[in-house]
Amino acid sequence: MAYGVKIAKGNARKAAAVKRRHIRVRKRVSGTPARPRLVVTRSNRHMVAQVIDDIAGHTLASASTLDSSIRAAEGDKSAQAKQVGALVAERAKAVGIEAVVFDRGGNQYAGRIAALADAAREAGLKF
Repeated sequence: MAYGVKIAKGNARKAAAVKRRHIRVRKRVSGTPARPRLVVTRSNRHMVAQVIDDIAGHTLASASTLDSSIRAAEGDKSAQAKQVGALVAERAKAVGIEAVVFDRGGNQYAGRIAALADAAREAGLKF
């Protein structure tokens, strides 16, 4: 099935490129009850990480920079992304999830995305 994303100008072109990459990644990545999907959503200011079971359509665990514990913390955006990764891994392990499939959401695996993934791995979540 072909999905088209309209070509745009300026910042909308970047958003369209991210959308195209996300569609391409989601063709192959899907979460199951045994191994749910860890999806990362990145904006200019915040990051959100969710562990999703795609078959049931439920979010099993989530964390974001909008959480009160992370929002009050000091540091740059990469440091906050590390805290989000550790927190989502802790919450996933609390509900019995040991392994996930990583969905970078169409973003490049660098910077804040990589920091979040590395922190989740260090907290014991397997990719």
